[in-house]
Amino acid sequence: MLKASLQDLGAGACVTFEGWVRDNNEAKSVKRLEYEAYESVAVKEGERIVLEAIERFGLLHAACVHRVGALELGDVAVWVGVSAGHRGEAFEACRYIIDEVKARVPIWKKEHYLDGDSGWINAESQS
Repeated sequence: MLKASLQDLGAGACVTFEGWVRDNNEAKSVKRLEYEAYESVAVKEGERIVLEAIERFGLLHAACVHRVGALELGDVAVWVGVSAGHRGEAFEACRYIIDEVKARVPIWKKEHYLDGDSGWINAESQS
């Protein structure tokens, strides 16, 4: 559905990225995640990042969605997609968007571990 919004007859490339909930982090077994966000600021900053990428890389279309709430293993936590005239710009722009979202958007991740412990993780430091 989101990928279809990127289609354009002028596009020679489409690059997408999905960030998944994995079962481990720093030698700990992860059971599930929770994301929280300062929604009004997160939406505005996310839109700003997408517009920056469109202008900087000459994209035809771009989109980014980051989920909040409880997520299970294997769920998609974040999705980025771009379309451009050429693959180089598409790859660079997709990477730019996800990196900037991690660095600038107020979204916090809490990991729940199999041992019953939990902890807030600095999402910016995660790759």
